[in-house]
Amino acid sequence: MTLGEKQRLFAKLLGQFLVWIYEKPGREVTGGEWERSQAQADANAASGAGISNSLHLKRLAVDLNLFIDGVYQNQTEAYRELGEQWKTLHPLCRWGGDFTTRPDGNHFSLEHEGVR
Repeated sequence: MTLGEKQRLFAKLLGQFLVWIYEKPGREVTGGEWERSQAQADANAASGAGISNSLHLKRLAVDLNLFIDGVYQNQTEAYRELGEQWKTLHPLCRWGGDFTTRPDGNHFSLEHEGVR
C-alpha cells in the first residue's frame, strides 16, 4: 500500500472512529496534531517526548484529547476503550497506549514502514 493510499485510509478510519466516540454518552474529543513539522518532531525527540520519524510527519497519526462529561482525561488508562476500538478498525491501526517505552494514550496511528 502506498503512502497516499494509507493517508486516505487513515482519514476514512478516523472519521468512523470519531462517529463511534460520539455515540458514547458524555464523550467528546478535540483534535491534536494530525500533521507535524520535521522541526517539531526533532524537538520532541530531543526532549524525549517523541521520535524524529513520527507518523505525524506523514499524516498517519493523530492525537485526540478525550473529555468525559466535560472533564479532560490526561491518563493513558482513560483512553483504553478508545485504543481497543481503534485497533479493531484495521490490522495496521496502532494505539499509543500499547507503547512499552512511553505509553501515549491519546495517540492513534496507522503503521507505516515499521513505525507505529
